[in-house]
Amino acid sequence: MSDSPALTEVESYGVERIPDADRSATPFDLFRVAFGGANTFATCVLGAFPILFGLSFWQGLAATVLGVVGGSLILAPLAVFGPRNGTNNAVSSSAHLGVHGRIVGSFLSLLTAIAFFSISVWSSGDALVGGAHRLMGVEQNDGVFALAYGIFGLLVLTVCVYGFRFMLFVNKIAVVAASTLFVLGFFAFVGDFDPGYQGSFASVSTAGFWPAFIGSALIVLSNPVSFGAFLGDWARYIPADTPRRKVVTAAFASQIATILPFFFGLATASIIAKKAAPYMDADAPNYVGGLLAISPGWYFLPVCLLALIGGLSTGTTSLYGTGLDFSSVFTRFSRVQATLFVGVLSIGFIFLGRFAANLSQSISTFATLIITCTAPWMIIMVLGYVTRRGWYDPDSLQVFNRRQRGGRYWFHHGWNWRGMGAWLTAAVLALMFVNVPGQYVGPLGDLADGADISLPVGLATAALLYLTLLWIFPEPREVYGPEGPRLVRASDAPVPPITTETGAPVTAVTEGA
Repeated sequence: MSDSPALTEVESYGVERIPDADRSATPFDLFRVAFGGANTFATCVLGAFPILFGLSFWQGLAATVLGVVGGSLILAPLAVFGPRNGTNNAVSSSAHLGVHGRIVGSFLSLLTAIAFFSISVWSSGDALVGGAHRLMGVEQNDGVFALAYGIFGLLVLTVCVYGFRFMLFVNKIAVVAASTLFVLGFFAFVGDFDPGYQGSFASVSTAGFWPAFIGSALIVLSNPVSFGAFLGDWARYIPADTPRRKVVTAAFASQIATILPFFFGLATASIIAKKAAPYMDADAPNYVGGLLAISPGWYFLPVCLLALIGGLSTGTTSLYGTGLDFSSVFTRFSRVQATLFVGVLSIGFIFLGRFAANLSQSISTFATLIITCTAPWMIIMVLGYVTRRGWYDPDSLQVFNRRQRGGRYWFHHGWNWRGMGAWLTAAVLALMFVNVPGQYVGPLGDLADGADISLPVGLATAALLYLTLLWIFPEPREVYGPEGPRLVRASDAPVPPITTETGAPVTAVTEGA
């Protein structure tokens, strides 16, 4: 295995298969990147929603644990694609959605990255400015906030341009530093914390409890699920022969560990609701402002450090993969050029959303809607992996990126209508059942007495419809590799050879991984 590149060496790989000799990452590295990206203020903001929705502390903790565990279980299997195929998950989805259908994963990852990058920069920027105001009397005006957002955006963009190694270095520091600062917060707030905080619901039978409980759990769940499109970006540097259970366990553990920032957000939100209630007004919540209002003076500096570390960590994990994938959709861009383009676009959205359109309070709802569409895509990927017995043709996966045609995953003009049909149907149906209290209610959102059942509807629909379509309309036998399909049937339909866009044959060695 070759020596690892220098920390400050700009990463040269795009979404092409990473050679085995250059894969030096470990499952623990995957843990650090995934956990580091979620161990931030942005996660604390999501953790405050159970209190914002009126739950008691213990009800909120139950919803948080349910969301974290459920999201981790959905996410963890997505970690296997990176080591297996040496590329990101959007490219791997070509095997199940088709050569052109893989753009679904690219589109979902772009929206997810912008949403969570925005949450990260807004929350961290607000905390940094607020802490600086309390520590040094810095003015709190639009110019200062814009400067903080700009600094965060440029720092994140710089890390992403350098690439995976630099991002891994940042997260190595972030995991330890942010965790220490959160634990330090225990001493800052333990005197004010009351686990008996009652909220608005006396019991689970109180009208409105279940919509608030399920809505809270889904917002928490959106955090681990948001990593689904990105896991392959980091896991592709893990050697292909690494045991799958180690990779899956690392991904699962990275999200279970986020109970730390979620608990911090939940506990401090309950304190804010009692001591500084206006900051938890459902019509105009301001968790960061409330946190600063209840913090002792000595904790202002740790708050500023948390803001800086968290903004970098979450921002890089969100933005890196999207720039990487964008370079494969628009091949005129290198990875660095695509990262710069997406980064500038995201930073522009942050400024527009904060100062012109006032979107900062509704971005969590936007993120929830994106995750509602992403979860069915994830279940199709996992079931596809199971039916293929984990066998993929790396050469055919790269057809789109090379602007070629044909191959095992060409299906119908580059689209696999089985996977596409199952995903689109499940996503649309799930969106109709969304019910986020006080924010967004779909046309069928009140069908279950106001409870949000969008996620189970989306997952169940995607799973049943996809397997049904694979059974009734079997895919070509060649997509399954030497051992054949599992659970479904195969057809003897021919697979077109890989050619250039002009129809000229391509000489390539096709191998299974």
